[in-house]
Amino acid sequence: MKVTVAFDITPEEVRKVFGLPDVEAFQRQLMDDIRERMTAGVEGYDPIKLFQPYVTGTMASWDMFQKLMTNAAGLSGTQAPTHKP
Repeated sequence: MKVTVAFDITPEEVRKVFGLPDVEAFQRQLMDDIRERMTAGVEGYDPIKLFQPYVTGTMASWDMFQKLMTNAAGLSGTQAPTHKP
């Protein structure tokens, strides 16, 4: 038996149902800030420097996650079994 349920709902209504914030104003402000920085530094435009304030925290979290996974993988193969026959 196959059951299909279809919802005709807008993204705004989904956000309200799940209690998620409306980030449209934040996204607009972010894009305006990026656009302003791009036009202000047209000669020396450097996309890395442009996004650095927004990416710094994310990259630090990603590095920490990678170290955690590397350490977990390294520990899994080094532990001897504790069961004795």
